[in-house]
Amino acid sequence: MVGELSGLKAFCFDTETTGLDPLAAELVGIAFSWEAHCAVYLAFGDDPKEMKLWIEMLKAPFLDPGIEKYGQNLKYDLHILKNYNIEVKGRLFDTMVAHFILKPEQKHNLNVLAEQYLDYSMVKIESLIGEKGVRQSSFKSVPPEKACEYAGEDADITWQLTEIFKNELQQEGFKDLYEKIEMPLIPVLMKMEHQGVKLDVKALNIFAVELREDIIKEEQEIFSLAGTEFNIGSPRQLGEILFDRLKIIPDPKKTKTKQYATGEEVLVELKDKHPIVEKMLEYRSLKKLLNTYVSALPKLVKPGTGKIHTSFNQALVTTGRLSSVNPNLQNIPVREERGREIRRAFIPESKENIFFSADYSQIELRLMAHLSRDQQMIEAFVNGEDIHTATAAKIYKLDPQEVSKEMRNRAKTANFGIIYGISAFGLAQRMRISRSDARALIDGYFETYPGVREFMDSSIRMAREKGYVETMFGRRRYLPDILSRNAVVRGNAERNAINSPIQGSAADVIKIAMIRIQDTMDSEDLQSSMILQVHDELNFDVVPGELERVKAIVVKEMENAASLSVPLTVDWGAGANWLEAH
Repeated sequence: MVGELSGLKAFCFDTETTGLDPLAAELVGIAFSWEAHCAVYLAFGDDPKEMKLWIEMLKAPFLDPGIEKYGQNLKYDLHILKNYNIEVKGRLFDTMVAHFILKPEQKHNLNVLAEQYLDYSMVKIESLIGEKGVRQSSFKSVPPEKACEYAGEDADITWQLTEIFKNELQQEGFKDLYEKIEMPLIPVLMKMEHQGVKLDVKALNIFAVELREDIIKEEQEIFSLAGTEFNIGSPRQLGEILFDRLKIIPDPKKTKTKQYATGEEVLVELKDKHPIVEKMLEYRSLKKLLNTYVSALPKLVKPGTGKIHTSFNQALVTTGRLSSVNPNLQNIPVREERGREIRRAFIPESKENIFFSADYSQIELRLMAHLSRDQQMIEAFVNGEDIHTATAAKIYKLDPQEVSKEMRNRAKTANFGIIYGISAFGLAQRMRISRSDARALIDGYFETYPGVREFMDSSIRMAREKGYVETMFGRRRYLPDILSRNAVVRGNAERNAINSPIQGSAADVIKIAMIRIQDTMDSEDLQSSMILQVHDELNFDVVPGELERVKAIVVKEMENAASLSVPLTVDWGAGANWLEAH
């Protein structure tokens, strides 16, 4: 069989394992397919010597760069093979990622794709190992003949879907997006996940003690302002305190269950009405920091590595952005000072190493300038001006040096708000100004940047005519609600029509940079590692003596990832942890 694999132009493979965690799962077998309706399943049994022999033999076809490898959710399989020192070379084709490009808003799991494209119902894993829970068994316990049927089916169906998706990608004009961005990104993400990021658990435990003390202090101050003790975590009791006892406003909002509304948005609106509201917001913020991050992160450290190994999802966010789970490291707080402290616990692998961070400066505004072709905005970026000061100067018809801090802040809010399709009402709320002032600011903005207005209008027109909008690299965001009769639903689709080409292009640009950075680091045999991507930011664990080279590679590849009418610029930093580097 191995000899046959080595003589093929392509084969499909699927690993069968003991679990979903790729760093902990054991390999049970591998299924192969190289023609429709045919598959072979190689079960590894209990003899470690025999398994070792098979693994040594399989290295050759997997290493052969001339053989294309197909799979479904290949990143998982690459992890498993890496655990057994099997390196995979050559072109890859992942049916899950391919379908995500073709139909980003749909489901991409194999059984759904089999029914949709092949009218075939697959054997469900639960029928072999039981439903999720305590009693679910391992794939190791599945009888060989049933394991063979299940695994072979996976490989065969994936082979058949590959033939369909390759044609569809070609017909729809997605070939370059797939082959130049999404496919080469798979091994890059696998390497990052495998490498992981070290966590200073001791520092987090100390921070947790501080937070608990602060939470108790906030609690006491809330009780003092309320004039009584109550269950702060109960929305009903909080509502009664705020609106029945303290009567902070005359006609408070209520939920569908007729309770007083005490959610985040409501409290933010009311924070000037009574000191207790500000204290409640601070209390909730501290509780979230403690429960979601400071107490939770240490539990996710893998005992064998002392690191957190997040999982990057390439086929979830419809704009093309990556997301991360277990844990979500793209959501680590950055705006509040206390939240930023969490980043101090993310450290390099050893004390000698350095944490290096690089992020794009205002990439979405730069892409707006490029996509809208607005000359004023392009000139501001080309001349290296502070875009928010430049915007304020143009709106208020002042020289840049006459722009006050408040004017710059208003322009900044407008710059970022408008690319997300913010309304005068939304801008007024965010800036705490009247709706007429917000409308005047938006009008002044579009007068300053007429190309931006035209870009927004043309994006909405394209969505109405074609049902989708596109990024610079041809990624589509389908917007079926753009013709909805419901104004709220339609308005949301229109905002997505404006922002998706920008956010999606930014996602594509950083993916290109990641691929090129990893290629260069590999070709130069650098020992440093790319460990995290947080939207517009890349983070690295740098070994002694490599900082200057890593910095040069990262800045060069990030700034040259796309050819734009404005420069892409990168801010960078280095330190003993993520906070110091950022």
